[in-house]
Amino acid sequence: MDMEQRDTLGVVMGRFQGLHLGHMEYLLAGAQRCEHLLVGVTHFDPWEHAPEELRDLGRMNASANPFTYYERLAMLRDALTEAGLPRERFDIVPFPIEHPERIPEFIPREAVCYVTIYDQWGYHKRQVLTDLGFPTRVLWVRDDSQRLTSGTEVRRLIAEGKPWSHLVPPAVSRYLLEHGLTQRLAAGIPPEDSNPS
Repeated sequence: MDMEQRDTLGVVMGRFQGLHLGHMEYLLAGAQRCEHLLVGVTHFDPWEHAPEELRDLGRMNASANPFTYYERLAMLRDALTEAGLPRERFDIVPFPIEHPERIPEFIPREAVCYVTIYDQWGYHKRQVLTDLGFPTRVLWVRDDSQRLTSGTEVRRLIAEGKPWSHLVPPAVSRYLLEHGLTQRLAAGIPPEDSNPS
């Protein structure tokens, strides 16, 4: 894709709990389509309650969100630069998909949102963004069996003491090990102050 054909500003979004090779495929595909990439991190505020219709989704549980916003930001930053994306070509921002009316506070209206669809959640995100008036492009539609891996799988392998580093970028593996995050997962300990009740 030539620079002239790229969108000026593109957005990818996810929880990135933790960042794995499937995420990287999506992130780099988005980066190829725009001059500047915004990486939106969802579920960034553990004290914020999701609307009732989203609470039954496993993605909102504390056990599915072991890493803080800062930890995810650091893993994203390190993995993207390690993959060759210059730091000046991307920014990382909160992305409140659970409260769509707040999204325009974090990304400009002209940004093109890139989504991937594997399940009903992907269709839901596309509809939310379209309803808000954001230009939205589907990068691919695949079924769940076509996922490279999932955050659930990576977290499970770490917690069970099984091999996992082949499923994440080297920068993420280093970050998890150097900051004791694998021990946190293995012990089932949530991030500090992530569940204040």
